[in-house]
Amino acid sequence: MKKTVWIAIAFVVVFLVFLVTTTFQGDRVGVEVCMVFRGQRDCRKAQAKNREEAQRTAITNACAQLASGVTDSMQCENTPPESVTWR
Repeated sequence: MKKTVWIAIAFVVVFLVFLVTTTFQGDRVGVEVCMVFRGQRDCRKAQAKNREEAQRTAITNACAQLASGVTDSMQCENTPPESVTWR
């Protein structure tokens, strides 16, 4: 086989190892956040390495369902959650 084929295979293997190790890495924090924005309510779950990242991800995901446009999304994400349940 050509040298470029071996390099491509090595790259794919390294990428897959990285993907698997980051996916299944250590302790993760889970949260469910419920948001109310402009009379609508949505709850989303998220997992992350720490509480802040998990909560921010859940809020962003909930607001993606509730808000339309950049301005609405920013306003929704700056609204305090109706409830936060840690898992």
